[in-house]
Amino acid sequence: MNKLFKVTSRLLPFLVAPLFAHVNVASYKSYVDSLLPGTTFGMSLRSVKMGREIGNVKGNEFFTPASTLKTLTTAAAIHFLPLDYEPKTDVTVLGDIQKSTLLGSIRIRGEGDPNISARYYDDPFYILNAMADSIQAMGIDTIVGRIDLDTSYYTGPWKAENWRRNYYDSWYGAEIGPLGFNDNCVTIRFWPGYFRGDTAVVSIEPDVNYVKVVNNLKTVKGLKKKWVYAIDPDKSIITLGGTIGEDVDSASMVLPIRNPIGYFRAAFMYALKNRGIVFKEDNPKDDTELKTFSFSAAPLLSILDEINQRSQNFHAETLLRNLGAQIIGEGSVEGGREAERKFLKEMGLKAADFEVFDGSGLSPENKVKPSTVTRLLAKMARHPNGQYYINSFASPGVGSGAKRMVNLEAPWLTRFKTGYIAEVHGLVGYIYTVDGDTLTAAMYLNGTNTNPDCKSKDVLDTLWMRLISYTNNNYKSLLQMKTLWLDAQGVSGLNKRLDYFSKILIGTPYKLGPMGEGHLDPVEDKPLIYLDSVDCVTYLEHVVALAMAKSEKSLYRQLQRLRYKGGKVSFLNRKHYLLDDWVGEGKYAKVIPMEGEVSVERTMPKKEFFENHKVKFAGKEKPIQVRYVPLDKAIEVAKKTHKGAMKVLGIGIVGSSDKIDLTHTGFVIYYPGQKPVLRHASSQKKQVVEVPLAEYLQTRKVPGVTFFKFIQH
Repeated sequence: MNKLFKVTSRLLPFLVAPLFAHVNVASYKSYVDSLLPGTTFGMSLRSVKMGREIGNVKGNEFFTPASTLKTLTTAAAIHFLPLDYEPKTDVTVLGDIQKSTLLGSIRIRGEGDPNISARYYDDPFYILNAMADSIQAMGIDTIVGRIDLDTSYYTGPWKAENWRRNYYDSWYGAEIGPLGFNDNCVTIRFWPGYFRGDTAVVSIEPDVNYVKVVNNLKTVKGLKKKWVYAIDPDKSIITLGGTIGEDVDSASMVLPIRNPIGYFRAAFMYALKNRGIVFKEDNPKDDTELKTFSFSAAPLLSILDEINQRSQNFHAETLLRNLGAQIIGEGSVEGGREAERKFLKEMGLKAADFEVFDGSGLSPENKVKPSTVTRLLAKMARHPNGQYYINSFASPGVGSGAKRMVNLEAPWLTRFKTGYIAEVHGLVGYIYTVDGDTLTAAMYLNGTNTNPDCKSKDVLDTLWMRLISYTNNNYKSLLQMKTLWLDAQGVSGLNKRLDYFSKILIGTPYKLGPMGEGHLDPVEDKPLIYLDSVDCVTYLEHVVALAMAKSEKSLYRQLQRLRYKGGKVSFLNRKHYLLDDWVGEGKYAKVIPMEGEVSVERTMPKKEFFENHKVKFAGKEKPIQVRYVPLDKAIEVAKKTHKGAMKVLGIGIVGSSDKIDLTHTGFVIYYPGQKPVLRHASSQKKQVVEVPLAEYLQTRKVPGVTFFKFIQH
């Protein structure tokens, strides 16, 4: 098995286990049970191409999804909202301007823009400064009146409900409002004082004179870091306590504020002052609208990246409410939930399979069914905006995947969304396979209890990488074939290309039956492309595919069209009998009439063959004519010097049994002025070799040989 990743010795025994038949998910459950005792494991695996589930462990039971619920929020958003959707913030100037003084008010209406921050700009005040600049551009340097903040776009509480209490005191649990600033958080930085016993030095960033810090943090000897904090439940008052060592350089914490509307007001007032605009509170008499400015920080696709790649709860919660406002007319959690139910109905999914209490997945009350999640992801893969959706997911080394599966040698083969809250881990997303399929996968660990979080993540990553390895265990060979094809672009003509590729593979190890149908068929789940070793037939097939493919991108399809009837991969459709199925099809090769040939009629026992593999054969066994040159005459021909142009033919060794058409195959190369040579994967030499054809035939005890020419198709 070709491994696409490096693993630690602790995980190696699991990963090098024999490949399971058609995703044997029982081994997944056993692995989880052995490493995470007491944990409930749920999983679903689905093929987008086949349109069905191919693996299920408790897939129809409810699991807490954690942040993987964001995939539902973002799916509904990209389904309903235009790609250029941007949540706006409108600034309206009202009143009368006398000289440079506005006698009136500034009304700011927010539509839940989560990016009024330094996320896309160097300065968190960039948008607010732009608002102040627009007012100043009207010739205003003084405002006598009011600053009115219109929060009607959202209804309901600013605090998300059904969260654990401690979440509200963490940056990822910040309050939500239609007007927000800096993710509704501040950064508290602190340094040790000059002397032991001194109060630590503290700063607030950005400081808009809104957050108050009660500083009880003391300086002590050495490098000790033992500080604590508490946030008032209603006011933006943060109390620091504990100790910081005098040798500590500095430290910081990102903490949420209380009342996001008050925070936004303070930040806007700071921006006005920063631009030299004086504000004096008064009751304006004139409410004439003078001008409205609209601002937005980033479009929908950027917001989706923040949610699915970087797992920003703040963005997910605002997007859920924005969905409710845009689709249902109610900017609330309930409005967002109603929009999601409408989306699920339009996608043909059961809303009852999703119990949703927020947009971010932070609530432990959220519940999903793994099987329905993979069905949702599969439908999104075929959605008109599906590629934008999938591209918003994380990947190894990117976003929330920055430290996940980083040793995967082909990170482009997967996109995923991680999820974590207390005692819950999740991993959902997409896996691309070498055969062109897209798999959707959902894995959940609930009730991890005392099992370390790092171990739970490690288990999920291992299972995910095993899926990638299993469905792409021939990826290395595909890359090798593409390299070979690209290196041979200067070689033209079918005969020359057959000669080139058959020669370049000399020395490839021999192995009987190295290929199968991969994960697409449980009968033989061996690789669909494999050049680590070959037998006589797979050597022939790879060379012909390389010679006939019109581009490196078509190599995989070319090989499967050679190997399978209609190019449809399955054990039943594979061309098992070389002369009857492969050459007899007449698309890629044709038997050449030879002087002195004889013919025998044989019927291949296909029904018996397939029944031995527990595959039902509904076709008819038809007799075929096996035309061949008797061995003695074939030896005579092989001893003659070739007088024509260079050419390459296929050769088939006809066996004595009437239950088989050919027992061996290879290429015969005719060079001008030379005797023909045979290139074949030899079971005796254990590799691909080249020998004089006459020399090889003289060692055989068979009725004869058949020759066939290749047809470019």
